[in-house]
Amino acid sequence: QVQLVESGGGSVQAGTSLRLSCATSGITFNNYALAWFRQAPGKEREFVATIFRNSHTYYADDVKGRFTVSRGNGNNRNTMYLEMDTLKPDDAAVYYCAAGRAILSNIRNPDAYYSWGQGTQVTVSS
Repeated sequence: QVQLVESGGGSVQAGTSLRLSCATSGITFNNYALAWFRQAPGKEREFVATIFRNSHTYYADDVKGRFTVSRGNGNNRNTMYLEMDTLKPDDAAVYYCAAGRAILSNIRNPDAYYSWGQGTQVTVSS
């Protein structure tokens, strides 16, 4: 059974940083694409970043250069991270991690992922 558990959300000031974690179980990391999505109140769930098994990464335009997605190693090899720097109020949302057999042409489509975490709230005040 695939399980994804996010953590690390919180309330921060604009311009600061936050690191989210997604602990995975029940999957073979190398067989899946892992992604971060976010959803703000009244908005649709939107793509943030994806990391493939070859460690290639892709980002939404509005987070490129500020956010970094990565996988852990050693004892944390089943964990995915999202380092968020220079946070803006527009980054406030519930952040979800997801796993699936997405390919480059559909990484931004939530339907390409079939396992989701419960989400972690990120609040950014100006």
